[in-house]
Amino acid sequence: MEMIKYSEWKDTKITLHLLSQILGKIRLEVAHQEPQWAHVMLPLTANGFSTGLLYGESHMFEVDVDIRHSLLHIQVDGETESMNLKDGTAIKAYYEFVFQTLDRLGVPVSIYPKPQEMDIREPLDQDTTHTVYKVEDALRGLELLHFALREELKFIAPLRCRKVKPGLFWGTFDVSTIIISNIQEPFPQDRVIEKAAFDEQFIEYGFWLGDDKTDTPSFFVLPYPFLYKDLNAPALEPKEAYYDETVSEYFLNMEAILASTDSSNYVQRFFHTTFDILTAELHWENCDYYSTPLLMKSQPTLAKTDE
Repeated sequence: MEMIKYSEWKDTKITLHLLSQILGKIRLEVAHQEPQWAHVMLPLTANGFSTGLLYGESHMFEVDVDIRHSLLHIQVDGETESMNLKDGTAIKAYYEFVFQTLDRLGVPVSIYPKPQEMDIREPLDQDTTHTVYKVEDALRGLELLHFALREELKFIAPLRCRKVKPGLFWGTFDVSTIIISNIQEPFPQDRVIEKAAFDEQFIEYGFWLGDDKTDTPSFFVLPYPFLYKDLNAPALEPKEAYYDETVSEYFLNMEAILASTDSSNYVQRFFHTTFDILTAELHWENCDYYSTPLLMKSQPTLAKTDE
């Protein structure tokens, strides 16, 4: 796998992020609500990301960003229409295609067009600024997202606990999965997004593609309640992992992972050791039960792919 740094595909990444905002805001309006905003996460697909199957009035529909084939698909009751993802096409044009097509096919959906959790202030329905789409860069970014999804699923799938399975959070454009305790922990400030996201104790395991300040993509682990103290315990692995107490997060960047002889093992060690440290720090009880083996037959095919 080849890593792409943020600076190498910044403009294409922003275009994909803004497209994910369109899809995510559709889920926000249509999907049944779940704790920790789990209902607004976008499923990753083999070719990109999607709203997943949704229902509007008497219709079922789905909107897909197909990175592999540079297409934006809309499907309503089996009828599909597509638009090319093309360098030079503005976000405004994609926005109009999505909502005009949905309306014409019987699924009128309206969203608040201002991007969320982004520095961009231009509304999605007026955005003629962001037009860059480089196919090769988008494909390299998709490969990173797929790697993150695979590692997060490998970690969280067998755990016997309450969880949010991995998906794309379109506000921050990271792939994350969450282990949730049943301990109430209300967010101390009256902020709409945070009040719903941070109302119970949890540990989030995610993958972040970087920004202007941090060029290298990284896996991260975030505890809530936030722990603003030094948690660089001796048990933390691998050696390149570290805890930043100023933001209450563990980090392991992709350069270290790809330099290792077993990238999957590197990520899994990071996930498991941070889990042990944080559950002890948060005083979660009965966590040993989470790793009780499942009473199912082994999967020989999966075992081969994990080797």
